[in-house]
Amino acid sequence: MKRHLRLGVNIDHVATIRNARGGRHPDPVRAARLAAQAGADGITAHLREDRRHITDDDIARLMAGIDLPLNLEMAATEEMLDIALRHRPHACCIVPERRQERTTEGGLDAAGLSDTLRPMVDRLAGAGIRVSLFIAPDTRQLDAAKALGAPVVELHTGSYADADGVERDHELERLRAAAAHAEAIGLECHAGHGLSFDNVAPVAAIPTVVELNIGHFLIGEAIFGGLDSTIRRMRSLMDLARSEAAGGMSA
Repeated sequence: MKRHLRLGVNIDHVATIRNARGGRHPDPVRAARLAAQAGADGITAHLREDRRHITDDDIARLMAGIDLPLNLEMAATEEMLDIALRHRPHACCIVPERRQERTTEGGLDAAGLSDTLRPMVDRLAGAGIRVSLFIAPDTRQLDAAKALGAPVVELHTGSYADADGVERDHELERLRAAAAHAEAIGLECHAGHGLSFDNVAPVAAIPTVVELNIGHFLIGEAIFGGLDSTIRRMRSLMDLARSEAAGGMSA
């Protein structure tokens, strides 16, 4: 049976453009509303320690101004936990974060940080927030996420997106195996990072992945083609890949 593959649109880099000059334009809340109209199933925003793009005010306005579920990406810090508990978004995805990185460079070490993560997962879940952990497609990390009580994992697809040829095939197989293992141990599996028009289809075709989160590519491509048409094209590519994969499985 074909599952609906959800699309979460990350609007961080709308705020990056706004912050380059200051002021209020372009507005990430307006981008979130346009994403909803274009077929997004949710909105993702990463509130970083240095507030390089999304700000605290953006989170408050997103909570008040959109109907789609908000997925708050956050580091495993007390500051971010307090903010999440105050706003209570639909979901929180705990990600690794280093001030000097340009973007999230890898997966969270759920296995090595279990003592830090367990109370955070417990408190977020206790507040009715769906918790996910952003991890590498690795069995050890998946098992650790399950042990921590996180119901969702998001697989880091950066290594797949950056690879070519045989190496990309290898990374895709890692994603397939990880997604299958996630389902086998009772975890909902998402994926994201570095996905584009050119590489999204093989990941979208993985039947045990239920959500893709895509941001930087969509915002960058929107400069040339507009946000609405860019998201609609991504939505179409995802749906086609999932439909063709389901048809092949039933044949």
